[in-house]
Amino acid sequence: MNSCAPDESTVQRLIAEIEASTPRPHHASLLAVTARLIPDYPCRFALTRGGWYRSGGLLRADGERVADKLEDWVTQELADCGDDFAEFMDRHADSELLATRHSGRTHYFVAPYGPNPTDFLQLEVEEMQEVLDRCLWDAAAPPLDVQELTEPSKPAGVPAQAVGAPCYRFRRLTDLRQVASHLRGPVGGTHGFIRFVQEWAGSRSGQGKHFSEHWIVALREQHDRYNNVVLSATPISRHARALKPFHWDNALRGLDAAKQLKAFDRAAGYPGAWYFHLVSGGITPRDIAFAAIQDIESGFGYLGDLETQLLSGWLREPYSV
Repeated sequence: MNSCAPDESTVQRLIAEIEASTPRPHHASLLAVTARLIPDYPCRFALTRGGWYRSGGLLRADGERVADKLEDWVTQELADCGDDFAEFMDRHADSELLATRHSGRTHYFVAPYGPNPTDFLQLEVEEMQEVLDRCLWDAAAPPLDVQELTEPSKPAGVPAQAVGAPCYRFRRLTDLRQVASHLRGPVGGTHGFIRFVQEWAGSRSGQGKHFSEHWIVALREQHDRYNNVVLSATPISRHARALKPFHWDNALRGLDAAKQLKAFDRAAGYPGAWYFHLVSGGITPRDIAFAAIQDIESGFGYLGDLETQLLSGWLREPYSV
């Protein structure tokens, strides 16, 4: 299966120019780079996911940089001390060292190139900034080993003052059609993500805007018990933060139930949104599925044929992704 992703040399230029760009509101400089290097598939901003951080480096109290990577510095210093942790602590007892961290956000950009749900490129770029995190150790309760030094359970925190400018780091550029072609479901079954996009394509949801207008895909690699790399793909709603939870109780039926489902779809911007948020993200309570099918069996026709088929299929074989 041919990929619409750019060739390797273009990707390398893309990485270099993105990482040389300065983060700006609305990512104008980054989008200009993508428009120039992959003009056939213009990228559009989709979503930002944040709240993560990575270990940083080491500074003296006067701001002088000691190391870019804390773990590498600790390993080298311990080796110089013959792996004697007590000697290491004595050597640096009066150093007043400060550890930093890289606070980060991941920005997602999408570029649809075909009508099918997985016909799009997804660009992921991290925006990071180094900030002060903690004293290397608490003088009143010094660490007893390397684990407590590098990952203290009770860190001696300091105000998170920036020590570097924000910067971009390229994460990945993915052709979702290629990803979908490599996902393998259980024996005799369909992978959850594949079923999700197949249902989307056959629903009223798939008859409007492209799938990537409403969802990005969180990708993760992990190893199975045989140490084989297994790729997982999870749809993440671009608009989940704007969606209000249902006010649902087991007695809600008929017209009141229909009003809530229609209000949710209207807020999400497409029909059948309540069903897809039942399968992914968990905003839609499972009780709604059972209540809606009971309404249908009682003669209420507020769902329509396609959504009724989706719901019936899910009740026969529930899944989440």
